[in-house]
Amino acid sequence: MATTKKATRAKLEIDPQQLIKMIDSGSPQKEIMEKFGIKTSTQLKVAYANALMDTGKVAEIKSGRAPGKKEVPKEISVGKRGSLIVPKELVSDLGFHEGTSFTVKKSRVGITLSKTE
Repeated sequence: MATTKKATRAKLEIDPQQLIKMIDSGSPQKEIMEKFGIKTSTQLKVAYANALMDTGKVAEIKSGRAPGKKEVPKEISVGKRGSLIVPKELVSDLGFHEGTSFTVKKSRVGITLSKTE
């Protein structure tokens, strides 16, 4: 009967103070990677960023969406004379004003409006 091995990836336990100290002292990348068991330069960069955040030397990256912003309607319609009717909230949100002009191009998914200068 054959046994199968399950590939597991253990999280490296890295002392953030020691990693920062080695980088600050100018230790070669290869030496740092060997000491901490890091295999790629990308892993080293991530470990360094995490070490800086863990020690409070840089602010942690906030994740998630920004709270509380009201959703602006994004639907426009065509009037009986062929004019595009854009809701006032959307016009304000995009910083447009009366007299703003656009070029219109047909695209694969519909149309593209580009503000003219």
